[in-house]
Amino acid sequence: MAKIYDFKALNNKGVEVDFKQYEGKVLLIVNTASKCGFTPQYDGLEALYKKYKDQGLVVIGFPCDQFAHQEPGTNEEIAEFCRVNHGVTFPLMAKIEVNGDGTHPIYQYLKTAARGTFGNAIKWNFTKFLISRDGEKVERFSPTTTPAAMEDKIKALL
Repeated sequence: MAKIYDFKALNNKGVEVDFKQYEGKVLLIVNTASKCGFTPQYDGLEALYKKYKDQGLVVIGFPCDQFAHQEPGTNEEIAEFCRVNHGVTFPLMAKIEVNGDGTHPIYQYLKTAARGTFGNAIKWNFTKFLISRDGEKVERFSPTTTPAAMEDKIKALL
């Protein structure tokens, strides 16, 4: 079976990122949006990243505009918004689709590896996937789960 390390995606500058570089790290992958009620979670995601990145945590944001047009900006505008308003330093990828025919392959994999309560579709912005260092364990968290509420699970994987 595939692992997260078998995939590639473009970062927000249009450069291809091989996820093989994250092998041995704990990954927290999140579909993000700048104009969502959950947008303040950027602060919590950044806090986790700063606190645990030296121990092997990598937070990766995948902007997505599929939910109520809440991520209308360009990749550059999204990156600037995140940096200025939330101090984001964790990796941001290019805007993608997480549902439908245009679903990015990483999200096809994540949705299969950790199904949601009502099937595998992503229901809203800030759905989170926590992946163990060996890439074997993938756990899904709802948009309402705050980054702080995930801290104990992250510490256990580190």
